[in-house]
Amino acid sequence: MDSSGQKHNAIAIDGPAASGKSTVARRLAGKLGYLYVNSGEIYRAVTWALLQRGISLDEPERVAEALGQIEIECGSEEGRSQVRVNGEDPTPFLSSEEVNRNVSVVSAIAEVRRVIVEKLVAYRELDHVVMEGRDIGSIVFPDSEFKFYIDASEEVRDARRRLQGFEDAISERDRRDQTRKVSPLVVSENAHRIDSSEMTPDEVVDEIVGVLRKGGLTS
Repeated sequence: MDSSGQKHNAIAIDGPAASGKSTVARRLAGKLGYLYVNSGEIYRAVTWALLQRGISLDEPERVAEALGQIEIECGSEEGRSQVRVNGEDPTPFLSSEEVNRNVSVVSAIAEVRRVIVEKLVAYRELDHVVMEGRDIGSIVFPDSEFKFYIDASEEVRDARRRLQGFEDAISERDRRDQTRKVSPLVVSENAHRIDSSEMTPDEVVDEIVGVLRKGGLTS
C-alpha cells in the first residue's frame, strides 16, 4: 500500500509470445512512472537454474525438489524488476536457445507457478506496477480493474520472433501456453483486447492510456 493506505494499482498485460506486450508494458510503465515487471524473466531464470543443475524437466517431482534448493530473489532497480538466483544475475543467459526451448515446459509445472506467482503478487507491495505475462490478469491480479490482452497475427508474431533471434515455431509455443493444465494463457474476464499487428508500440500504449483514463486512472 502507498503512504495514504490505498492499495497500489496493478495493470495486467497478457498475451502470447511476440505479441509486443513486453515493449508495450515497459513503455507504459515509464509513461506512468510505475514499476515494470517482466514475469517471463523470472520463469526463464528458474529454467536456467534447473538446466544448470541438470534436472530432468519432464519430471515435475524432481523439479519441485530442486526448486526448494534454489533461492529466488525478486526485487527492483531503476524502475524495473530484477531477479537473482542463489545470488547470481542470470540476465546474460535468459535469452539462450536452451532456455527458450525449455521455459514453456518449466512454466507448466504447478509448483514452479505457485512459487513464482507468490513473488509476483508481492511486487504490488512495493509500488504501482505494470506487469506482463500470460496469467497476470487471470491468476496474479484477478482483482485488477486494469487488464489488457495484446495479440497479433501469427504471421506478424513469427516475423517478430525471428527478428529477436529465435527460431522456434510460434504455433507450437501457443499450443503449449494455451493447453497447459496450470494457469493456461487465456483472455481474462473484462480484459481490453488490442490487436497490435498493424500498430506501433507507442500506438498501443496510447490506446491503453486512453482506456485507463476512461476507467478513472489518471496517474
